[in-house]
Amino acid sequence: MSERSDTGHDSAPEETLQADRPPVEEAPAPPPPPPAPGAPLPPRRTGLTRRTWTLVISLVLVLALGLLGGFARVPYVALGPGPTYDTLGEAGGRQVVSVDGQETFPTGGTLTMTTVSLTDDVSLFGALGLWLSGRYALAPREEFFRPGESEQQVRDENTRAFEDSQSSAEVAALSYLGYPKKVLVAEITKGTPADAALQPDDQLVEVNGRQITAADQVRPALESTKPGDQVDLVVLRDGERKTARVTLAQAGDRETGFLGMVPADRADVPFDVTISLSDVGGPSAGLMFALSIVDKLTPGELNGGKHVAGTGEITQTGEVGRIGGIPFKMVAAREGGAEAVLVPDGNCEEARQNAPDGLRLIRVKNLQDAVTSLEALAKGGDTPGC
Repeated sequence: MSERSDTGHDSAPEETLQADRPPVEEAPAPPPPPPAPGAPLPPRRTGLTRRTWTLVISLVLVLALGLLGGFARVPYVALGPGPTYDTLGEAGGRQVVSVDGQETFPTGGTLTMTTVSLTDDVSLFGALGLWLSGRYALAPREEFFRPGESEQQVRDENTRAFEDSQSSAEVAALSYLGYPKKVLVAEITKGTPADAALQPDDQLVEVNGRQITAADQVRPALESTKPGDQVDLVVLRDGERKTARVTLAQAGDRETGFLGMVPADRADVPFDVTISLSDVGGPSAGLMFALSIVDKLTPGELNGGKHVAGTGEITQTGEVGRIGGIPFKMVAAREGGAEAVLVPDGNCEEARQNAPDGLRLIRVKNLQDAVTSLEALAKGGDTPGC
């Protein structure tokens, strides 16, 4: 006998009853009621997303790098081709080399001196840009500025070297042309025997009984002396001959007596040679100044009307010494239209390795070499190369 439910019907399994029921859809939840007037609004979410933080940090890093690269200074200087000047022509409205009181002759072509530009106080980005340009090279600043030395001190030193190169060029050129020399008092050390007896620009005639016709004769004239010895000095001052007796001093551990002055050779000519060029330093223009003087004081065009550049320090005896920055000077020469460049013997190997296409290199050891090579170049002859 089967059981019945309280309803009077047979009971059925629970899952059968559930399956027979139609599905019931739930109604969506009603929206929240709007806030009452005057009621505070619910707080908004203000935190930055991860993506936003990434963008902010990246922007800060880029800005920091930009400031560092733009303002941070590096311990390097940038070297590159500098301005060029035709020593036969003008610069700043004035003749670079002029001769007054003596007949001069027409010149042609160019005898161009070259320079190297030096850029100091370079930023990190600035140094990178100059290096990437291919026209500049970076060099340690300490090679050009000694520790504690200011830029003004370096500029003053370069100016003195430039002025010395002018004097050496004049003496070398006029000696080559056969003009006589004289020896002047160039510098006097304060508090020394010379300080009491000599004046700058006195012309030395005799020192300790020896005739003086060249600056390098002064030291040998004192080789046999010792501190405390008395020697006679004969000078010409404003055309008047004067004699002074001085007592030589002690200087360090040197055995010979100390006079305390620096002699210098100067041309003894009745005319003036003036070299006018500003904002240029260093001694490397000496060779080109000397050639310009020779060209202006001799008939004909020394270079045959060709465009020639060059560089080189020159001594008063006409020897040509090596210089720095020859690769940059050759670039400046070629860009300035030079077809040949005079290269000091000591720079020839470096010049050969860096010579621009189409630029003829001419090796020079002294002023005589340079003049001979220019004369050969003018005639279409051979010249010594690097």
